[in-house]
Amino acid sequence: MKGHAPATDRNREPIAAILTEELPDSGQILEVASGTGEHAVHFARSFPHLAWQPSDPDAGALASIAAWREEADLPNLLPPLLLNAAAAEWPVQAADAVVCINMVHISPWAASIGLFRGAAALLPAGAPLVLYGPYLEAEVETVPSNRAFDRSLKDRNREWGLRDLADMDRLAAGHGLRRTRRVEMPANNLMLVYRKG
Repeated sequence: MKGHAPATDRNREPIAAILTEELPDSGQILEVASGTGEHAVHFARSFPHLAWQPSDPDAGALASIAAWREEADLPNLLPPLLLNAAAAEWPVQAADAVVCINMVHISPWAASIGLFRGAAALLPAGAPLVLYGPYLEAEVETVPSNRAFDRSLKDRNREWGLRDLADMDRLAAGHGLRRTRRVEMPANNLMLVYRKG
């Protein structure tokens, strides 16, 4: 029942280090596309002062999140929600931050549009939308491994692929968010922080 994503063991601490600097001191954090649920457990444990709300559109992922949650038995880790980022309506009324790890490149562009639309609707002024994953940048040479990864994603689904950072910034601006931070992360990934104006 419990899934395992090997990358989680490698990236959870570097991600948590940035989240420490960006998340609020209290409130509820919505994680969009929680996958196996391993990040949710780690972050709920790392930030006991925050309520962590995992979500995913996939039934198998929701089962995995629930299994990890049951084993962890953390009071601030909420039951997972069925949430498709591309959907017009989200099953959440409010959030003090939104976190999304490794979804943007493994989903149609409509999911990114929905992510920014949904975050803009939920977040109070100044609150963060934090993204993690690989991106393309006009002024930064794309490493061979990311070029190969982009090709493999598009081979699997032509709607997938690494997104251009400039496109993400334009999408954010169209929903009243602006990028306040870009952090280079291990394995040629970035953390991007957008805040609601």
